[in-house]
Amino acid sequence: MGSIQKFKKKHSNLFKRWSVFAAGAMAILLLLFIGIGLLTGAKSTYKLYSTTIQNFTTQVEGSSFLYLFEMENRLFKQAHPDESKLPGLSSLSFQLFTSIKPHDLRSLLGREIPGLSAYNSEIVIAGEGTDYTNLPFESQPPLDVVLEDREAVDDGDSNESEKEPAPEGEGKTIKENSVFIYHTHNRESYFPHLPEGTTDAYHDEVNITKVGDRLGEALERHGIGAHVDHTDITTTALEKSVDYYDVSRGVVQEAMASNDRIKYLFDLHRDNVPRDITTKEINGKTYARTIFVVGAKHPDYEKNLKIATDLHKLLEESYPGLSRGVLTKQGSGVDGKYNQDLSGNAVLIEFGGVYNDLDETYLTADVIAEVFSEYYWQAEKVSSDE
Repeated sequence: MGSIQKFKKKHSNLFKRWSVFAAGAMAILLLLFIGIGLLTGAKSTYKLYSTTIQNFTTQVEGSSFLYLFEMENRLFKQAHPDESKLPGLSSLSFQLFTSIKPHDLRSLLGREIPGLSAYNSEIVIAGEGTDYTNLPFESQPPLDVVLEDREAVDDGDSNESEKEPAPEGEGKTIKENSVFIYHTHNRESYFPHLPEGTTDAYHDEVNITKVGDRLGEALERHGIGAHVDHTDITTTALEKSVDYYDVSRGVVQEAMASNDRIKYLFDLHRDNVPRDITTKEINGKTYARTIFVVGAKHPDYEKNLKIATDLHKLLEESYPGLSRGVLTKQGSGVDGKYNQDLSGNAVLIEFGGVYNDLDETYLTADVIAEVFSEYYWQAEKVSSDE
């Protein structure tokens, strides 16, 4: 008995450590089982879905996740943005649990100031001169203003700029309409074509749909079939008292149901920012600048982001400065999907602003058709080789 007591006394500290460890392990296992029970047994209202986790993690800067990848692969260290720093635990926790980013006041003020949440955009690629002070924003004035009858100074029919000739070997035979062009804000117009003193750039005929017509014609000169939709979405929205995008969504779904060969969806808009931001002179010609908008409020938006990014890069190669960049939108005050959840090849493009004229937008439509044809035929080649 004496030897046993001596052994216990000698190793009492060891026994204490093991007992603490065992108690801790049991506590962890107990919490784990409780957590699993809550996640799997709770009512559907309280379950934690993948979309919930996605919305939770979107509160963290994307570059922060590179540090996690770096733990497994040191090559990710080279992907850190310039002058980036590892976020502190307190800062990271603060972002996760409050949805407020310490270095972005919009995340705080957007909840308190009416309308500011509409600027819930993230610049993915900043084109020449693009920053958070001149991003496009969704302006939806009262429908009676949009539908107001007004004359047009110039309907644009006589202003069509010289069309580029069709590339050799293309534009001869068009077997299918693989591009669907539509206009959610179909009455968005341009001040140079409206009476002097007009304060709202909207018109029932001289509007963004003319740019859609020009783009459709340009695509077909490159051998790409396109259907340009002329649905008066604005009037339908007024009659049914619904949102513009609810109406255009039905238009797109109907088109896709009636033509399973549609591969690409283009929603054309015009911006509201000043002329110096939306205009670019290249080789003596004046163009209306573009910007690509991606709705990030659906799980597959990365596909839409990829095609927008690819088209931006192609524009930069041939027409530097024409594209204002690529941005994503989500949150309160914006649609956040823009029908892009219907197809990974859906693109929203802003053509110039209220102070551009149709000549400038037509030139840009020709350029978009040119660079998109490069993208399109390369994708077709890859598809046929598979």
